[in-house]
Amino acid sequence: MADALKIGIAGLGTVGASLVRIIQQKSNELAVTCGRPIIITAVSARDKTRDRGIDLSAVTWFDRPEELAENGDIDVFVELMGGAEGAANVSVRTALQRGLHVVTANKALLAYHGVELATIAEEKGSLLNFEAAVAGGIPVIKALRESLTGNAVSRIYGIMNGTCNYILTKMEKEGLSFAECLKEAQRLGYAEADPAFDIEGNDTAHKLAILTTLAFGNRIAADDIYLEGITNISIEDIHAAAELGYRIKLLGVAQRTDTGIEQRVHPTMVPVDSVIAQVDGVTNAVAIESDVLGELLMVGPGAGGNATASSVLGDIADIAKSQPGAQRVPVLGHPAKALEPYRKAQMQSHEGGYFIRLTVLDRTGVFASVATRMAENHISLESIVQRSKQHLAPSHHQTIILVTHATMEESVRKAVASIKSEGYLFGEPQVIRIERPKEEA
Repeated sequence: MADALKIGIAGLGTVGASLVRIIQQKSNELAVTCGRPIIITAVSARDKTRDRGIDLSAVTWFDRPEELAENGDIDVFVELMGGAEGAANVSVRTALQRGLHVVTANKALLAYHGVELATIAEEKGSLLNFEAAVAGGIPVIKALRESLTGNAVSRIYGIMNGTCNYILTKMEKEGLSFAECLKEAQRLGYAEADPAFDIEGNDTAHKLAILTTLAFGNRIAADDIYLEGITNISIEDIHAAAELGYRIKLLGVAQRTDTGIEQRVHPTMVPVDSVIAQVDGVTNAVAIESDVLGELLMVGPGAGGNATASSVLGDIADIAKSQPGAQRVPVLGHPAKALEPYRKAQMQSHEGGYFIRLTVLDRTGVFASVATRMAENHISLESIVQRSKQHLAPSHHQTIILVTHATMEESVRKAVASIKSEGYLFGEPQVIRIERPKEEA
């Protein structure tokens, strides 16, 4: 049997502790399946005295992850700390420069430094694996890097944040407000004490940026994503969507167009009978559309210690099985130096149309004015509904719900801006894209 693969782990939170536990419990099985033992020889974390329920008596402790990366007796540096800058960035860079293999679950690091890190790895002949950085336990990175070779990907989209999906699911099923569902998500550990990164869509955007590069061969462009979170989704929107036959999901979408690549993260209405509408709770789902395979949908646990640790261990196992000097799969699916500059596409006509909710003053002429503003911007309406007063408070307000046919994003925004200028609108309008099955579009 080949020499053992020596692992150093930086970060012993939920995922790191789970990884240590799994490797120790399954050491014999891993040695057989990987062709060599996998042993943890060194670790680094903030608090050496904390009881994590794992045995670290046989490993070397480093107080600083940078020191572990530079001096640890290891073959693979596993980074599970998080963050785009600071210790995570420095230690991963140090490990790669040293010629070590690296496994990370850090989507922020890859979103902002992925191309540079990939370049170092490829120059040093090292592997940089990051399956756990996107969609937890779903093997979407391996699918894009390896399994779909020869496929031309046209679109990739999905539910990539368990916190948002949990909140939207609970709002629908229990009729609770956004604030109530967020509080429950925090109590259960699905949301951070400061949840902004998740609920404002940034987490999904980082993951989408990585998938976009793997799918289309462009340089990562995390700051060129149209971004909307779920903080403005109300229980009224959830109810209106249900009445129209839809559920609301936060989707990340990337697609190739004639003018470039379009990336967007936003709440979306999807038909209740569609597969992606059935993805509830903290579960994630990623769909890939390509010319040869057609559509591939992968669904699974998107977060949690065991799910993420499983993906990390899969990356470690791939390294254990790799042969020295063998041809490496490019880190980002294409050689880092061959990645094309990112060309941001113009926002296209949205095939599914839009849902628009307006709270307006209850007076003569408002209904006609809304319809006129839509017509002036060449927006064809599928339906326009004035809510009955029994749903409204106070009584001098009314709600108008519009559903459009396919139209341009710019046209919708102009029409809404015109309506806002009329002076009869209360609060901010709600605008949500609708995704329909292709045969209905």
